[in-house]
Amino acid sequence: METRELAYFAAVAEELHFGRAAARLGMAQPPLSRAIQQLERRLGVRLFERSSRGVSLTPAGEVLAREAAKVLDAVAAATARTRRAGLDSPRLVVALKPGGDGGLLPDILTAYGSRPDAVDVELALCGVAQRAQLVRDGTADVAFLHVPYEDLTGFDSEPLRVEGTVAVMPMGHPLAGRASVCLADLDADPTPRWPGRHPEVTDPAMLMQLVALGRMIVVAPESVRGQIRRDLACVPVLDAEPTTVVLAWAEETRSRALAAFVRTATEVAGRLKHARG
Repeated sequence: METRELAYFAAVAEELHFGRAAARLGMAQPPLSRAIQQLERRLGVRLFERSSRGVSLTPAGEVLAREAAKVLDAVAAATARTRRAGLDSPRLVVALKPGGDGGLLPDILTAYGSRPDAVDVELALCGVAQRAQLVRDGTADVAFLHVPYEDLTGFDSEPLRVEGTVAVMPMGHPLAGRASVCLADLDADPTPRWPGRHPEVTDPAMLMQLVALGRMIVVAPESVRGQIRRDLACVPVLDAEPTTVVLAWAEETRSRALAAFVRTATEVAGRLKHARG
């Protein structure tokens, strides 16, 4: 199969309408229909059910829709990474949410600048859900992620720092004056908890606004203390799983600049851990 054929198929699979898919692709409908028919003949299966009621995916079509999405995403990511690698002034793009570096990034940047393989570093500040996606689509080279909250499928990673967990809540909340809480205390509270409820909310500022309004309690790594608003409280959660700050990058990436950044981050994290200990 050619990438072009997969793109044609993916458009029809998403639109479930040949006319709309053709318009989206900027082509006439008859050539698109012929291309899909040729693909079906070559594969020896029907990908779409066509009837007077519309178009739907067959079981084989559903499988190809999932696989095509992976392939097209991989091609787009490879294209983005290749173009960035060919820039006259190469740079390393690091994705992170505000405060999501575990307090390590300033020292990492200082130490990395002295490495012979170092390049300019560009920071891509983004929401919680966008960090991994920026690496997957080739926009960023590496991201600060948090385990166990992140899916590391398709990534190589290096753990940097293990943090305790805190619950972020309004100052006036009944639990805000406690020295610590347990997950059972949060479960018993009627306030929705994040992660879990409202997974579509990923912007840190929006999350904190919802907390301030009493609409949510956010469970987060303890390093969030340095970024929260004055009207919010951080209470340690004693029995929550610790959070590990990791650097993650696409599997099998070959980049001396990235390798130098990861080595630097590991050394800095080890040095700071030793100083704290």
